[in-house]
Amino acid sequence: MSDRAAIDALFPADLPDPEHWERRYPARELPEGAKVTRFGPSPTGFVHIGGVYVSTIDKDISARSGGVYIVRVEDTDQSREVEGALAQFTRAFDYFDLRPDEGDDAAGDDTGAYGPYHQSARESIYLTYVRELLREGKAYLCFATKDELADISAKQQATKLPTGYYGRWALWRDADPAAVAAKLAEGVPYVVRFRVPDDGPSRVRFTDEIRGELEAEANRNDAVILKSSDTSPRLPTYHFAHAVDDHLMRVNQVIRGEEWISSVPLHLQLFAALGFEPVPYAHIAPLMKQIPGGKRKLSKRKDPEAGVDFYIEAGYPAAAILYYLRGLANGRLAEVPLAEALATPISLAQCGVAGPLVDLVKLEDISADHVSTLTSDQVYDAVRAWAEQYDKELGTVLDAERDLALRAIAVEREGVENPRKDLRKWSDFRAAYGFFFPALFTVLAGPTDDRVTPLGVATDVVTAFATDLADGYTHADEQPDWFNQVRDLATKHGFASSPKDFKKNPEAFPGSIREASQLVRVALTGSTRSPDLHAISQALGADEVLRRLRALAG
Repeated sequence: MSDRAAIDALFPADLPDPEHWERRYPARELPEGAKVTRFGPSPTGFVHIGGVYVSTIDKDISARSGGVYIVRVEDTDQSREVEGALAQFTRAFDYFDLRPDEGDDAAGDDTGAYGPYHQSARESIYLTYVRELLREGKAYLCFATKDELADISAKQQATKLPTGYYGRWALWRDADPAAVAAKLAEGVPYVVRFRVPDDGPSRVRFTDEIRGELEAEANRNDAVILKSSDTSPRLPTYHFAHAVDDHLMRVNQVIRGEEWISSVPLHLQLFAALGFEPVPYAHIAPLMKQIPGGKRKLSKRKDPEAGVDFYIEAGYPAAAILYYLRGLANGRLAEVPLAEALATPISLAQCGVAGPLVDLVKLEDISADHVSTLTSDQVYDAVRAWAEQYDKELGTVLDAERDLALRAIAVEREGVENPRKDLRKWSDFRAAYGFFFPALFTVLAGPTDDRVTPLGVATDVVTAFATDLADGYTHADEQPDWFNQVRDLATKHGFASSPKDFKKNPEAFPGSIREASQLVRVALTGSTRSPDLHAISQALGADEVLRRLRALAG
């Protein structure tokens, strides 16, 4: 189909020419060396942590060069769009402070002069360039049916030929214009295919910003660039859309997953056919998971930790995750403190070509180290914000007991050389600190409580010891004074002065000072493991300590 009038009749009469869009989206006025990067999420599923990984690199590269970081929603495949996916993007960008300089903002509106930033809203732009390729004979209409395409693929597979729509298999590549006109007159749906140049090279070489010089077989497939004519809006395939968008948005550095390397030959052909300067590509290795006998890609279907919401809902601090991801991108950043790593530029040249392993144990260690450096107020504010969304009861308690919460968080954290590290993520707070709050703590049901009996102390001894301790309790400010009352009463009630003495003659004692101390610990915390008992008592206050001791006595 070569008649310009016939081609133009397929498109809206008021469709602009390419020059209109070139004027509408001029070259950006940016400092020399500035990088314009883009992250292109697709609303066809949940946000993969790999998306945060790539967008972290995108934003870092652009920001440190004085450039622009764009978020462009690639929603041309509307049949697969998942409800709520766009809201998840916004949630992820907000949580990890990856809000774009241009793109879809938190209100769902476009921010920036090079939009729209949803591909579904750029139909007229794409149609302009599709029409131009048709006018120049670089694209053609294809009426091949699904059955015909399936038959072509079956025959190619049977003869061990590469599958695709090319050469003699491309039924409509060199069709008689009269046959095309007849199909159009009948209203038969068609797609528009890119015409691979007849005189192109058989191999293509290109430079990857991470992997260096690469060589691949040139694309031979006449790829679909505009979807079926019986759909509305008429949207392009990703291959075509990204070429047009990257050019008009003046993107000059594309960072994307390595699965797109195989598409580079086609993409370079499209840039050349459109008369655009090709954009440098950097292909990132995928995040991996260790499995028995090896490793595999982190999977949306198999691995909960692949989803961004996994980290947000668990309450991993964003700074810890960003530090961890930066260390996966550039190994040197994993060897320096968090603040320094977050302030140090990411280097594409130092990104590895082997997929880095996502290790949740290591991430939790990093997170615990980070949380241990925060003030009580910072921890409180972060837990309170998390609880508002994911643990309403805890949020209500924190609101009502802010001073108690701050005292609890400070235990073995403030004023000590090695602060406790039992808080790795905000969802750990209830388990690690919940016992401090009367509203969250279930007092003991006397000496026969299931939390007491494993200590092996006779119930009458437990009752007598706890009653005496409560009756004479002194809420001493100094730890030695406070603990001496426990020690003295333990001796009075026949406990051995040391575990060693008890072990020598267990029949002579109801337990040792260790068991006596554990009775107090269980009474105050419900567990045999806790921070320093005196510090806990000071945070709880005398009245609450007495309430819990009397509950132990029964």
